[in-house]
Amino acid sequence: MLVEEFIELAKKICVQKSEEQTVELKAAHIDCPKRLYDTLSSFSNQDSGGILIFGIDEKDDYKVVGVYDPQDLQKKVTEQCLQMEPPVRAVFTLAEYDGKSICAAEIPAVDISERPCFYRGAGRVKGAYIRVGDADLPMTDYELYSYEAFRKHLHDDERPVERATLQLLDSAKVQEYIRKMSMDRPGFSRLTQEQTYEMLNITRDGVPTLAAVMNFGIYPQGFFPQLSITAIVVPGTEIGDLDKDSARFIDNKRIDGTIPEMVEQALGFCRRNMKTRTIIDKKTGARNDKTEYPVDALREAILNAVIHRDYSIHTEGTPVQIDFFTDRVEIHSPGSLYGRMSVEQLGIAKPDLRNPALAVMTEMLTEAEHRYSGIPTMRNAMKEYGLPEPKFENRRNEFVVTLYNNGASMETSDAVESGKNLLEFCREPKTRQEIADYLNIETIFYAMQHYVQPLIVAGKLAMTMPEKPKSRNQKFYTVKQK
Repeated sequence: MLVEEFIELAKKICVQKSEEQTVELKAAHIDCPKRLYDTLSSFSNQDSGGILIFGIDEKDDYKVVGVYDPQDLQKKVTEQCLQMEPPVRAVFTLAEYDGKSICAAEIPAVDISERPCFYRGAGRVKGAYIRVGDADLPMTDYELYSYEAFRKHLHDDERPVERATLQLLDSAKVQEYIRKMSMDRPGFSRLTQEQTYEMLNITRDGVPTLAAVMNFGIYPQGFFPQLSITAIVVPGTEIGDLDKDSARFIDNKRIDGTIPEMVEQALGFCRRNMKTRTIIDKKTGARNDKTEYPVDALREAILNAVIHRDYSIHTEGTPVQIDFFTDRVEIHSPGSLYGRMSVEQLGIAKPDLRNPALAVMTEMLTEAEHRYSGIPTMRNAMKEYGLPEPKFENRRNEFVVTLYNNGASMETSDAVESGKNLLEFCREPKTRQEIADYLNIETIFYAMQHYVQPLIVAGKLAMTMPEKPKSRNQKFYTVKQK
């Protein structure tokens, strides 16, 4: 880092009065801080590395206090760096700022094959940290395991499920899978059935693998109750928002079955809870129904979530989660991005596969394409719909895909046109269900919230039972204009 860049960074920190994901402040005007191990570990374990700045006192309103002795400080920081495993090689920069000497120690990221970086005096389990915001937090057992699994090429989808037997797999599906896999592999004809099962990762030492159970099992959740999908529809933009009847969820479903079965059920849930626009071609009169989100984007997001999720014992208690909000849908997949992949590389770089056996099986059964095309498909589908680009977040212990709808602009144009037609439709009193059906909207709450209520407020629609607004027998009619 150049001296000028260091001074600019120091100015920025003093103005905003806060540390960052990649910046940690230490006073050091009296002596070198005794324990830098937590921060050295957390910076080394994140792809961007980090910068320790000495000479600014966070506890004294981010005052520039300088360092006691730049040379001795560098020596003592280096001594602490050498107590890390692997050793940390800090790069120092000195500068004069506000009349005082300040010092920066740039901590480079450790290669993922060598992570986690930890303080030898505490050991791998207690001495490894991760950076979350401006805090250094101990790594969880799962985070430690994820590095170990990548380094040793451990694939949890290939682990045997001890309670499972071949009789608990759908034999017809297994044989069809073997037939397809054998078509271009003439050597398979020389293998016994047992050898074929082992070569195709259906079994390990005669015991069905997790990949086989999740793709061919008669009831996979009998072995793994939470390796499922949970899906909810929230009447607002945040979990906890309530509708007018104080309901937390408009729809709520737990989805079980094999991976192919769960994907289809999840798409059915999405279709049921999406707003659908009907577009009539003025020239041909042909009707075209356009869903709120492109089905292709949803399908790829759900497939990616179940194929590339973490299937280790650390996350097998966490299902894939689909959350519908009024402005977006979120798909949560247990486990952070695997291996060297970063969010910026998604859809561009070749990924390390966390679950290669499961991915091949699911690809064959669902016609999914796991060769890096899922992310581009999502992006292209959203673009064709005129929607914002998907948002990808690599959060701590989970990966989240967010698809946004057109929000107010789309709803306003729809509401104006549909509102005019709705007034004609309600010249005779109509029920909530009749109105939703007329608008071709599957969710009654959405139809009432976005179409009926604005017309009631405007005095254009009225209730037949205003004294009982929540009555099941309630109907709505058009108010005659004077």
